[in-house]
Amino acid sequence: MTTEESAPEPSEPSRAAGDFDLGALLAGRGAERYELHTRHLNHQLPRMLHTIGFDKVYERAEGAHFWDADGNDHLDMLAGFGVMGLGRHHPVVRKALHDVLDASLADLTRFDCPPLPGLLAEELLTHSPHLDRVFFGNSGTEAVETALKFARYATGRPRVLYCAHAFHGLTTGSLSVNGESGFRDGFAPLLPDTAVPLGDVGALEREVAKGDVAALIVEPIQGKGVHAAPPGYLRAAQELLHRHKALLIADEVQTGLGRTGDFYAYQHEEGVEPDLVCVAKALSGGYVPVGATLGKDWIFRKVYSSMDRVLVHSASFGGNAQAMAAGLAVLSVMENEQIVANVRATGELLRSRLAALVGTYELLADVRGRGLMIGIEFGRPRSLKLRGRWAMLQAARKGLFAQMVVVPLLQKHRILTQVSGDHLEVIKLIPPLIIGEREVDRFVDAFTAVMDDAHEGGLVWEFGRTLVKQAVASR
Repeated sequence: MTTEESAPEPSEPSRAAGDFDLGALLAGRGAERYELHTRHLNHQLPRMLHTIGFDKVYERAEGAHFWDADGNDHLDMLAGFGVMGLGRHHPVVRKALHDVLDASLADLTRFDCPPLPGLLAEELLTHSPHLDRVFFGNSGTEAVETALKFARYATGRPRVLYCAHAFHGLTTGSLSVNGESGFRDGFAPLLPDTAVPLGDVGALEREVAKGDVAALIVEPIQGKGVHAAPPGYLRAAQELLHRHKALLIADEVQTGLGRTGDFYAYQHEEGVEPDLVCVAKALSGGYVPVGATLGKDWIFRKVYSSMDRVLVHSASFGGNAQAMAAGLAVLSVMENEQIVANVRATGELLRSRLAALVGTYELLADVRGRGLMIGIEFGRPRSLKLRGRWAMLQAARKGLFAQMVVVPLLQKHRILTQVSGDHLEVIKLIPPLIIGEREVDRFVDAFTAVMDDAHEGGLVWEFGRTLVKQAVASR
């Protein structure tokens, strides 16, 4: 048989009567969504959504907006916890995925070197010129797991330091460097890791001096509470770690890819060059899960020290063609549409307009953040009447007031936000990076209306009483 004879022409897709029809399935059973989750998935999710009035039915989405079953548009200020960096269904990313599917590539053979992972790695590394190599996984927690393993192996040391209140993921390794007991409780024993306060160089020095520390992993801006590392901390930590032959790991899963007004958040501080960097979320384009761990050449060479160790760390779906195509399209859009510049300008507009309200509303304590990662913190009011209501909420459960603000933003103003963490009076805004002045106006107007209502003793407090009853009942 000749070579030509051994390579048949691609056949037309089968159109048999029994073909799978996704549209028909959704049309026939889409209305069962909450019932299906209750019966087969995490049964507490629909319960929680019903409780706070978030049990909406969304039919379609585009950019920074989605539409419910009644055709009402909603402004997205959550971006799927940062996944939808370019908004929903960006046409360039969408086309890239159509193209890669239509190409019928021989993907994931495991015994070749396809071009797309190499091209995406090359493009990512142009934004971190001090780094040399990339490992592709499927999520942010996998990117962190990779960094933890690589740091331990490269240094020969067992312990990784992390910052109090950090969030690095929920698989066992990343959970070991998670700074919140609510996530860790019941899953011990975890890995031998130690928490240090964010910004406390002295505490860091005391730990690394013990000689068993492999690395410090740190979010340049913590997602929980939106707390930034103090100026100079990352540089001081890097110098201290390197002096003790330990590594600096930057978790940029949420802060990376333009979120804070630079490609990476650590780049806001001159001279900071982490040994390992974790990215994910926005790199997916909102379509195909992908995570990446960028690192220095010597670290990768230690881990993959011989051909016998070629698969010592791998991921079954890591580097798959669809994820790589999505990532390449995302980076192309970021450059061509000047996404980082838009984040700087729009983020400063949003933050400054919200910060100007702090003196107007006694329940509004602080507005902080960088780029389009902004925290709105509420605090104890001065007036006697509001103080009594605040105390009632705090006695029932800390964080209820922030939830009281989030709910009317959705129900009355059709704006999706969420609290920054359990037991926190902080709302975190992480909208798609493509928003502009129109979306800023809409959010600020709605937030002002909700705060007016809260200070006037309006319907916000009626909902607060409902939350108090539910909080007390759940004890």
